[in-house]
Amino acid sequence: QVQLVESGGGLVQPGGSLTLSCVASGSTSSINAMGWYRQAPGKQREWDATITSGGSTNYADSVKGRFTISRDNGKNTVYLQINSLQPDDTAVYYCYADRPFRGRSWGQGTQVTVSS
Repeated sequence: QVQLVESGGGLVQPGGSLTLSCVASGSTSSINAMGWYRQAPGKQREWDATITSGGSTNYADSVKGRFTISRDNGKNTVYLQINSLQPDDTAVYYCYADRPFRGRSWGQGTQVTVSS
């Protein structure tokens, strides 16, 4: 199994920046892609970004240019840098990890609140 723990959320003013972290433990050697979703109050969870073990990245159109996903395989950690935060970015941010033939594991989420 893989366990994921997110951190780095909090209260941020509009226009600010934040970097979220997600540390994986357990059967990490088999992890392929990792990424981030978010779920705003009253809305469905939506995908934001993915990074493969080789470093290839993919972003939702809605976050391109503001979100940057990165990964440190040695630390089993994936990061999500978010710039120019707006109130609409308020959500619980979840990281995930995919393993071949084992499916997807999820973290417990970290709250990001954008407010003045």
